[in-house]
Amino acid sequence: MSPRTPNQVAARSAADVEPTAAYGATEAATDAMTDWREYGPNEYPRILDAALQAFSEHGYHGTSTRDLAHRCGLSVPGVYHHYPSKQDILFSLMNVIIDELLTRSRQALDTSPADPRAQFDALVESLLRFHMYRRQSAVVSTSELRSLEPGYRERYVAKRDEQQRMLDRVIIDGVRAGEFSTPYPADASRSIASLCVGVASWYRPDGALSVEELLVRYLAIARAIVGHGDTSPPVVR
Repeated sequence: MSPRTPNQVAARSAADVEPTAAYGATEAATDAMTDWREYGPNEYPRILDAALQAFSEHGYHGTSTRDLAHRCGLSVPGVYHHYPSKQDILFSLMNVIIDELLTRSRQALDTSPADPRAQFDALVESLLRFHMYRRQSAVVSTSELRSLEPGYRERYVAKRDEQQRMLDRVIIDGVRAGEFSTPYPADASRSIASLCVGVASWYRPDGALSVEELLVRYLAIARAIVGHGDTSPPVVR
């Protein structure tokens, strides 16, 4: 999609312009997060919320800027007032999603005991919760990575890699401390990350198992992958 033109800018009306403060709402909500386990509804700005729904239903390439404008009650020039192109909308949406995941992961580690077992359980639980409660966001960010253009893709992947390194460090620390017995910590870390990401593709709130039951089950699987020394059932709250 081409950037907005001078004619498009001149054509937009005051009704097209979404209040600037609304575009910081998600970032402010993330900054104010007090418990990484607690989830409310998504509070994305309306253009990004429209993009999430449209990309989920039709994919990035199956959605036009006009479709997004219609969904969020703006004209096309009104959308361009906030984002130069559809590509910028995708990049902004994916950043909002990964930033929430990173914030919750950091809080899970910061508020847990320093020993590797507790850090591991907290981080894996955080990843699982995110991919249950933010499953639509997680699926879109995973499936549309291929749609990010060079430059944007590298910037997003750097954040995704930061998330992976958190898990890498926790597992390596556990192996060094003799808490985990896996001879392949890097492979174990990637396997667990894939396990957590995959939950978003099939989890449903009305499924046979509750969130807590799924957390216990998948934490036990993750523990088995790293050779976690504690064989008792995981405890989640």
